[in-house]
Amino acid sequence: MKSDIFTTDPNIDTMHLYWASEKPEKIFKCPIFEVSKVKRQSQDGRVGDFITVDCPEWVVIIPIFKDENGVVRVVVEQQYRHGSDSVTREFPAGLVEKDEDALTAAERELLEETGIKASKITLLGNLSPNNAFMSNRQYFFLAEDLEKVSGQNLDQNEEIDILSLPLADVIDQMGSGISDNALMMAATGLLLKEEKKRGGF
Repeated sequence: MKSDIFTTDPNIDTMHLYWASEKPEKIFKCPIFEVSKVKRQSQDGRVGDFITVDCPEWVVIIPIFKDENGVVRVVVEQQYRHGSDSVTREFPAGLVEKDEDALTAAERELLEETGIKASKITLLGNLSPNNAFMSNRQYFFLAEDLEKVSGQNLDQNEEIDILSLPLADVIDQMGSGISDNALMMAATGLLLKEEKKRGGF
C-alpha cells in the first residue's frame, strides 16, 4: 500500500473536527463519578446527545529501586477489583482528592498503600484514560530513592498485598494474566520511554 493514500502530514489542522457544545446537564451522581449529558453539533450540521463520565483525576506511582544485588526492581500491588471480579497486579494508584494536586496525591497514595516515601518523584506524563466518554486525566509518576517508613494505612474496603519484583519480569508480564489492567500498560509504556531517555535505570 502506498503511503500517500492517506494524509502524511502529522501536523494537519484539526479545527474542522470540533463539535460545538451546549451546557452539560448532570443526570447521575455517585460517590466516585458523575454522569452528564451534553448536546453537540458538528460543523456539517449533525446534532446528537452525548454522555460524559466526570471522575476525579487519577495518579499512578511506579516505585523503582536497585536491590543489594544490583537488580532493578519495582514495587507492585495485588488486590481484588470489583469491576472485573478478579485479583489484579498493579502499580500503586488512587484518586486525587478535592483541593489536592497530583503530586501530593501521588505521595499520599504511595505512603498509604505501601508505607514508602520517595525522595525523588518524576512526572512521566498525563493521559486521558478513555476520552471517548471520560473527562478526567491520569498522572503517572516515577518514584525513586525509596524508604520504608511505616505500615499500610488503607481505606476500609481495601486489602492490598505488596510485592517487590524485577522490573524485567513486570514488563514481560504486563498486559496479560493478572497484569491485564490497561492503564498499567500505559504506565509501563511511559516507564520504557523514561528508561530509553536515561539509557537505563
